[in-house]
Amino acid sequence: MNRERIFNVLLAPHISEKATLVADQGNAFVFKVAKDANKLEIKKAVESLFDVKVQSVRTLNVKGKQKFFGRVAGKRAGWKKAYVSLAEGQDIDFLGAE
Repeated sequence: MNRERIFNVLLAPHISEKATLVADQGNAFVFKVAKDANKLEIKKAVESLFDVKVQSVRTLNVKGKQKFFGRVAGKRAGWKKAYVSLAEGQDIDFLGAE
């Protein structure tokens, strides 16, 4: 996998209350990923960017919400989420504090 594709697969870490609980209890992290990314690409991208050993990857598609702007109906874009479980003793530090 080339470097450009690695940076296009992982879009951002997804920070929410549920993602924080998953990170504390299960040593897993949640990422927003490209819609066309598969589990193998996500695993390789996380391992190469953060120098960690990935145990498993679970993905799901999040549907966009329907929103109304006065009388006009609109829809937010859907996106893909990945739960990345790390091997025992591995950790990702998003802040990069050294």
